[in-house]
Amino acid sequence: MKVPLHLITTIALPLAAQESGKPTPERFEIDGHVAVVYHAPRPAEGKPWLWYAPTLKGALSLAGRKVYFDAFMNAGISVAGFDLGEVRGAPGSTAKFTLFHDEMVNRGFSPKPILLGQSRGGMMTLAWAVWNPDKVKAWVGIYPVCNLASWPLKNSKKETLADFGLTEDEIRSRLDEFNPIANLEGLARNRVPMFAVHGDSDVVVTYEDNTRLLKEHYEALGGSFNVKVIPGEGHKETASFFENSALINFVIKHAP
Repeated sequence: MKVPLHLITTIALPLAAQESGKPTPERFEIDGHVAVVYHAPRPAEGKPWLWYAPTLKGALSLAGRKVYFDAFMNAGISVAGFDLGEVRGAPGSTAKFTLFHDEMVNRGFSPKPILLGQSRGGMMTLAWAVWNPDKVKAWVGIYPVCNLASWPLKNSKKETLADFGLTEDEIRSRLDEFNPIANLEGLARNRVPMFAVHGDSDVVVTYEDNTRLLKEHYEALGGSFNVKVIPGEGHKETASFFENSALINFVIKHAP
């Protein structure tokens, strides 16, 4: 779906930000929502890119994770995100993410990005992936929300109901229709590899109800899923999750 030009707006960056010496992203709006792109200085062949979520308040927090950011930039992988706010994988918001994907392709980037979802960003990216399996190079999660019946309907009910525009009973009655972990067949057919890093002591987004279930369901369909379980760690911003060499190697391996 091509985005009409009148829906795309370039956002000028303040001069101070351009001269700060820090990585400066390109920003533009699509249908009133901010897209953020950090361009690799020397893009690899095919202009690969990593699509990170959540991107909130126009900021892409992965750019502040120096180990990851530097590794991807040095490998010629651009990093980008699209700010739709606190969405939870509903069909409507998922369709809006396609506007971003298509605009990135229009700008010369690979038609198949690697998706990286952190925490609730797991639900955002996985929901898009299951409905667009032919447009995904690989999927990565950092203690990702994968199961609509877990954290979204237990600890983020207000935002989830708002995103879907349905009652809880209506969502639960259609759970197999909406839940990404119940709709993995397309990704398996397209042989999309998956990787996640998750702590076994995570009480916010539990490993058992999310990454473990996703891995089991995907492997049952013949899909490839690698997981790095971190013993004794929870839902925290530690080196185990944000300086993980296995994650870096996975992304770089599958970027071409």
